[in-house]
Amino acid sequence: MDDQARARLIRRFGEDVATWCDDLPALVARLSERWGLTVVDTKPGNTGRTLICEGDDGAKKVLKLTPDHAIAESEAAALRAWDGCSRVAQVLATEIADGAILLEGIDPGTQLLEAGANVPWAEVGDLLTQIHAVTPPPGFSTLEDRVVFMYDLAERGLRGSVAEATLSMETLDRARLRALALATDGGGNAIVHGDLHPGNVLDGGPDRGAVAIDPRPSVGDPSFDLADWVTLPMRDGGTLEDGFDAIAPHLPGFDAGRVRAWCVALSPLFVMRPLERGERTPFVEAMVLMTA
Repeated sequence: MDDQARARLIRRFGEDVATWCDDLPALVARLSERWGLTVVDTKPGNTGRTLICEGDDGAKKVLKLTPDHAIAESEAAALRAWDGCSRVAQVLATEIADGAILLEGIDPGTQLLEAGANVPWAEVGDLLTQIHAVTPPPGFSTLEDRVVFMYDLAERGLRGSVAEATLSMETLDRARLRALALATDGGGNAIVHGDLHPGNVLDGGPDRGAVAIDPRPSVGDPSFDLADWVTLPMRDGGTLEDGFDAIAPHLPGFDAGRVRAWCVALSPLFVMRPLERGERTPFVEAMVLMTA
C-alpha cells in the first residue's frame, strides 16, 4: 500500500487503522490461498483496498477488503439481496470477520465516471429499476441513518477547510435538515444503493452493460439514488431539466419533484471537494447557487 492510500484510510478511520494497513499483506496472502486467487492489480478506495485478481479457474475476480467490518457486512447484504440482478456485481464469497468480499470481475470494468453525454441512459434506468424493485430484507439501516452519517462526515471535512469560505456551516446545516425531511417523510421503501455515482457503475461490455458496485445501502426513498445522474448534464453546461429528460423515459414512476428536492438537499456534498481544490467551474457555481 502506497503512502497516499495509507493516508486516505487514516484520514477516514483514524490513526488506529495503521495496524490494519501493516497487517494487510498477510491477510491478502491468507485469503488468496483460501479462494485460489492471484492478485494482478489494485484500485484506490476511501474505505479499504480493492484487488483485481485472477482465480485458479482463470476468471477475473475482485477482492474487497475494509478495516470496518460493518461496511463489508452491509455491502454484502445488499449485494446478496440483489442476487440475480444483471445490473449488480454478484457476490462469490464473503469473510466478514476479515472485512472481505469476493466479487465477480466485470469486463472491461471501466467506470462511467467521465461518460458525460455518452451515458447509457436506458441501461442506467434499467439498473435503477432492478435494484429498487427488490423487497428489502430485514436488518438494513434507514435512509435517515445514511443521511446522518453523510452529513456528519461532511461537517468534519468542511470545518476549517478552504471550502468553508464559500460553503458555510450554516448552509450545510440547512441542507442537512432538508435531506432529513426527505428521508423521513415516507417517500419510499426500496433498497437504496446510497452511493450510486458514475464512478460506482462499470461497463460490463455489450452483453452486460452498466453494472453497479460498492453500495452503501439503506431502506427508503429510491429518488435519493438519482441525484448523481440527473446532475451529470450540468457538468457539460446543461441543466437539471436536461438530466430529467434523459432519465425519465427509462424510469417508470420518475418523480421530478422529489428528485429535484434531493438534488437541492445534497448540493453541498457535490461541491465540497471541488471547492477544496479551488475549482470554480460552471457546474460548481450552479451547485453553490442551489445550496441557497
